[in-house]
Amino acid sequence: MNLHELREKYLSFFQEKEHQIVNSYPLVPINDKSLLLINAGMAPLKSYFVGTQTPPSVRMASCQKCIRTGDIENVGKTDRHGTFFEMLGNFSFGDYFKVEAIQWAWEFMTDVLKVNPEILWASVYLEDDEAYEIWRDIVGLPESRIVRLGKEDNFWEHGTGPCGPCSEIYIDRGEKYGCGEPDCKPGCECDRYVEVWNLVFTQFDKQENGEYLPLAKPNIDTGMGLERLTVVLNECANIFEIDPIVKIIEAVEKTANLTYKKDLKTDVSIRVITDHLRAATFMISDGVLPSNEGRGYVLRRLIRRAYRHGKLIGIEKPFLADLSHVVIDNWKEFYKNLESEQTQIYKVLKYEEKKFQETLEQGLQKLESFLEEMKADGKTELSGTAAFRLYDTFGFPLDLTIEILEEQGFIVEQAGFEDEMKQQQERARAARNAQDQESWLSGSTETFDQYQTEFLGYERVRTKATVLAIFQEGVAVDALTENEKGIVIVDRTTLYGESGGQVGDHGQIRFSAGHAQIADTKKNGNAVLHQVQVEQGLLSVGDQVQMIVEGDRRRSTARNHTATHLLHKALQEVLGDHVRQSGSFVTPERLRFDFTHIEAISPAELGKIEQRVNEIIYGDHKVVTDLMTMEEAVQSGATALFSDKYGDKVRVVSVEGYSQELCGGTHVSRSGDIGIFKILHENGIAAGVRRIEAVTGKSAYAYTNELEKEQAEMAVLLRTKKDNLIGRVSDLLAEQKQLKKELEQATAQLRNQMFESIFDAVEVVGETKVLIAAFEGQDGDGLRGLMDRMKDQSPSYLFAGVTESKGKLLLLVSGSEDLVKKGFHAGNLIRAMAKLAGGGGGGRPNMAQAGAPNTEKIDEILTFAKEEAKKFL
Repeated sequence: MNLHELREKYLSFFQEKEHQIVNSYPLVPINDKSLLLINAGMAPLKSYFVGTQTPPSVRMASCQKCIRTGDIENVGKTDRHGTFFEMLGNFSFGDYFKVEAIQWAWEFMTDVLKVNPEILWASVYLEDDEAYEIWRDIVGLPESRIVRLGKEDNFWEHGTGPCGPCSEIYIDRGEKYGCGEPDCKPGCECDRYVEVWNLVFTQFDKQENGEYLPLAKPNIDTGMGLERLTVVLNECANIFEIDPIVKIIEAVEKTANLTYKKDLKTDVSIRVITDHLRAATFMISDGVLPSNEGRGYVLRRLIRRAYRHGKLIGIEKPFLADLSHVVIDNWKEFYKNLESEQTQIYKVLKYEEKKFQETLEQGLQKLESFLEEMKADGKTELSGTAAFRLYDTFGFPLDLTIEILEEQGFIVEQAGFEDEMKQQQERARAARNAQDQESWLSGSTETFDQYQTEFLGYERVRTKATVLAIFQEGVAVDALTENEKGIVIVDRTTLYGESGGQVGDHGQIRFSAGHAQIADTKKNGNAVLHQVQVEQGLLSVGDQVQMIVEGDRRRSTARNHTATHLLHKALQEVLGDHVRQSGSFVTPERLRFDFTHIEAISPAELGKIEQRVNEIIYGDHKVVTDLMTMEEAVQSGATALFSDKYGDKVRVVSVEGYSQELCGGTHVSRSGDIGIFKILHENGIAAGVRRIEAVTGKSAYAYTNELEKEQAEMAVLLRTKKDNLIGRVSDLLAEQKQLKKELEQATAQLRNQMFESIFDAVEVVGETKVLIAAFEGQDGDGLRGLMDRMKDQSPSYLFAGVTESKGKLLLLVSGSEDLVKKGFHAGNLIRAMAKLAGGGGGGRPNMAQAGAPNTEKIDEILTFAKEEAKKFL
């Protein structure tokens, strides 16, 4: 029987036993953040077992798709390991218990599958007499084939909560698979007895104190690996010999033009490809997409590992997408979504393969250079920094690097890799916070000129649209997958593209297969460009989507933009009509307004400007927009920036009774919506041009709160009242100035005394002055200062200094030119010195420095240096 026949027989059997047959749940857990991927048949049913949800039936059975990658490095190398498998399971939620579970398992094995009863064994938990007696007295299994095993093997529990003993069914494969020991039986590490079915009797509730209380309604949770059962029943060596998995093997053979079972190394690669392709195909069909984190990273590892093994057996082009049809064709009858998602599966595999193909060769070359360096230095461990570079620059998952190195007898410093990963994540967070607004749209933008986007954002915050084009690094692509970034152009949008000094909107693109975040929006001619990162699904050209503005951010930006209009008018009122806008930058957090004015603005004038703007805000004036010709706008008194280009019709934004400007940005409906206006800074940025930075609304409120908080904290630190902060700081500054002066005098005196005492230890050998010593309380600058003093002492010198600083050793070696001519090399000497303390370093022949972690090796280092120095004196 092949795999599909066994699955059908199992489900039909339990359907006859009045079980509700449920389709496999997706590999992506539903409402369960504790798992990346479903890894057992009971995992999707967890809520039924713990009682948080009511099952649709007290009896259920399924064949569940599962993924486990804990031993991914062993896939292909052993007969046992695989990442994707199907788990048959029958479950009882407070209905039947041990008698039925054991009897039905025996019935299925012997009556349905016709397994010879003489080769069946059972194990039970050491203390589970009930299960033992069922096997012996009801089933009739001889006691010689019932094995009692301990808690590690036959008791299922996970922390506290529901748990219980297990009973496992084994098939004896015969002596040829055994170890030859006389007491060989289930529980032995050899391959003779294969566990095919695990029956878990969930009958206890484990308490925090370790006590096991009986459950009012015990449950049954069984699991049987479909592939393993198929292997055993067909007397195959491993899962790669069973139908239909063997069909994937055959397709790989054909693609690589190789024959399976001709070469052990080639066989490993063929098996890796077969397993990983099947796993990847099923994962993609359930909505997982490649990424650098979470389940997406699991998928990326599988695809890239399979692709690399393809290269090892001579497949030079992307091939996984083309072979995915073998998986789809052979499993689609039971897993219908494989067929419905086949286009998506092909696209994702093709996309990821191509992406990895572009960097794989360069990465392999870099890894080879690392290997050559390691061999030259006699090292067997690749540094975490180097492994991280392969990951970060060339897309090598860590386990891929580990695998390649293990093939040549090397290992990877995994802790160092994890440290580098954490540092990168921290840098990325910081970079996102300080990202240059223009960084994602640099270089030529002529590519986008052919597109046109209709902007609907004045009237609404969302709209339906069609994706016209997608670009990555200036190159048109067909799609973006999960966690990938790119530029998306649609035919209509509600998101404002950065222009006129106002930053672009943020928001979302929603589509049938998922959604993407819009991190920025810019105008380019008639097109609006959206900087997008896909969070779920595959976004493709031609997709029908929803464009949605991030409302809170838009409102904050609108408050600041309308405030610039009020500020402009207030500046003219306070400073004079000569004030003209020279530039502006409006974000959700703050506004920046540049204007023409010849001199600095006094604090009193700033106060008046701020007060005037707030008066208009509190007046709650209506803000209206009108479309008119440029001539009509000028006649109405609207202010225009004549350096800007305007079309036939212009948009005039008016704060009734106060200001009127040509503007294409987004604004509040009434001035009162701004809330409050607070000036932060005023300064000159060019001749005759001043700049004001200010905040409104939420940012203004947060700013004043932060000021008050800081004042309160300062008062506590300075041990004074808030209203005396200035006086207290003035006193402390005066005191600090005096103390600094006294400290500098004392430090200079001590340093001179120290130098004199140190140089009393200088030895003179011929015409060369030699100082090899350890120095307390120094750092790198201190050692260099001592070295410089040696140079001043004599034209011929040799200096070797060691100091302990911040928990490690710092070393510095220097020698005069006459010693270098004799063969002295500071770099070589210091490298040998540092090596004694587990460190490294190097440098020029006349000067070198190094560091080392072992601070207990100072005496050994100095003794070594003195012996080496004698060779050149």
